[in-house]
Amino acid sequence: MKPSGEEPVLLAELKPGRPQRYDWKSSCETWSVAFSPDGAWFAWSQGHCVVKLIPWPLEEAELCKTSERKSRGGKAEGRSRGAAKEKTLECGQIVWGLAFSTWPAAEETDPACAVALPCLILATGLNDGQIKVWEVQTGHLLFSLLGHQDVVRDLSFAPNGSLILVSASRDKTLRVWDLSRDGRQVQVLSGHVQWVYCCSISPDCSMLCSAAGEKSALLWSMRSYTLIRRLEGHQSSVVSCDFSPDAALLVTASYDACVIMWDPYTGEQLRTLRHVPLHSAVDYSSEVHTSSLRSVCFSPEGLYLATVADDRLLRIWALELRSPVAFAPMTNGLCCMYFPHGGFIATGTRDGHVQFWTAPRVLSSLKHLCRKALRTFLTTYQVLALPIPRKLKEFLTYRTF
Repeated sequence: MKPSGEEPVLLAELKPGRPQRYDWKSSCETWSVAFSPDGAWFAWSQGHCVVKLIPWPLEEAELCKTSERKSRGGKAEGRSRGAAKEKTLECGQIVWGLAFSTWPAAEETDPACAVALPCLILATGLNDGQIKVWEVQTGHLLFSLLGHQDVVRDLSFAPNGSLILVSASRDKTLRVWDLSRDGRQVQVLSGHVQWVYCCSISPDCSMLCSAAGEKSALLWSMRSYTLIRRLEGHQSSVVSCDFSPDAALLVTASYDACVIMWDPYTGEQLRTLRHVPLHSAVDYSSEVHTSSLRSVCFSPEGLYLATVADDRLLRIWALELRSPVAFAPMTNGLCCMYFPHGGFIATGTRDGHVQFWTAPRVLSSLKHLCRKALRTFLTTYQVLALPIPRKLKEFLTYRTF
């Protein structure tokens, strides 16, 4: 794999319209952005208690100019592409977390199922501790999940379609919900002593990582809902985390301006990516630096990382390098997410905007494809037990690239 070195290009910027019922207390930040697993929808917490749902891809005209729309308060509004219409969800509270999943078709033996047909759903984490789950196509509210005592900051669905949802909250807990059982709360995970900012379920659904306002991240078993280990290495609050597509790697981002890449099975630190400011504007009297990280995410093929920091830069990193391969200037960035099929990155900002950037497209090497396929079902310990050469073990466990 050879990094392209091309700088990200801003393709489009969407701005929130003036809300019909403006409430200065309701906030305008885009705390979360999300693509549906199939890439057909994009969700954006555009502030003022509103989530905008947009069919993807954007129309050609929108990829060439900034779009500004006025919210009219309805369930469906704006342009229509076939059966798909842009939608607005009025959530009634500031929206902090977003997560998509697919509801499978109900079995004939289960007449009590809340949804009769396979459909796309969106979970929204709210300021008052509620989690509202919506059917995307109709805009109908399916569940209001109650249990958290403070802001629900992040949400993560199990990627296997089991309808298991994990929520992270400022009440210092994570909660596990089973939507297939009428949204029943099945577990409360306690262990953090500060607000929980982020949660991420591994692609094989075996592990959960959570990041709070602490110098360590916690790794949990999704089978027993017990703590596996603390990942200690950061010098300031950990605020974001993400697993690689094959679940063999975990990255954590911190206010200490570093991303640490971990082996989640062994807890070993594999490398550290340091965000060096392009200008000397670090305030050493504060815990939060101008290069403090806000968000980190893996690319779909697992060869790149994207990060958003307070130094007004979107950075793209190649896994085998310790310095960024591309930069893009952005103001007040809060979150980032790759398009599921690659080629684009969405970022959210403090002023309620969302921006779409080009991202490097790469043809994965056969070596990487083989490693990714093997690591999808082999743990680090299983790889190390294989009767193969040491150098091959190092490659398969990402000790070398």
